[in-house]
Amino acid sequence: MGQAGNDIDQLIREEKRLTAVESQTEAWAEGLSAGIEPEIIAEAALSTALVELLRTEGESAAIALLERMRDRIVAGEFGPSMTRH
Repeated sequence: MGQAGNDIDQLIREEKRLTAVESQTEAWAEGLSAGIEPEIIAEAALSTALVELLRTEGESAAIALLERMRDRIVAGEFGPSMTRH
């Protein structure tokens, strides 16, 4: 079951990720419709995420996430034509 179990775990993780993206997209749209500027929404989202990650996983996990996200930004993954989160 090694490979099959890993495949199932990856599918579950991807489904969770897509659900999280959907929730975040809805929250973003609600903020915009309330007249909140995108930069303020982004800072609040990042701050909330980091506080929760620090609380649950610790400083090293939060720093590792920031480093991964920085690498993705530098690689152009979040450019204007990006459609997948």
